[in-house]
Amino acid sequence: MKEYAKKFYKSKAWYRCRQSYITSQHGLCERCKGVGKIVHHKTYITPQNINNPAITLSHSNLELLCQDCHNKEHHASDAVVSSGLMFDSNGDLIRSE
Repeated sequence: MKEYAKKFYKSKAWYRCRQSYITSQHGLCERCKGVGKIVHHKTYITPQNINNPAITLSHSNLELLCQDCHNKEHHASDAVVSSGLMFDSNGDLIRSE
């Protein structure tokens, strides 16, 4: 988790939003219909928009993903990630071996 986002991701507002979004999607990954695990922000959170609830807390900017679909999302848009690496549930880059 990025340092600037720690306070947000530990907030009651995010917890409530995250839980309500998971419930609204019946706990299923929106891409493969597997078990959803990560509530993903379609517009990524940045230091510039982290205080904008239309970005951070709006269901219209969220997507429930399983770990594999979340990893594919970040792999597809991040050419720095290479084989043998993946993102964990906190969004941190780790070795998949």
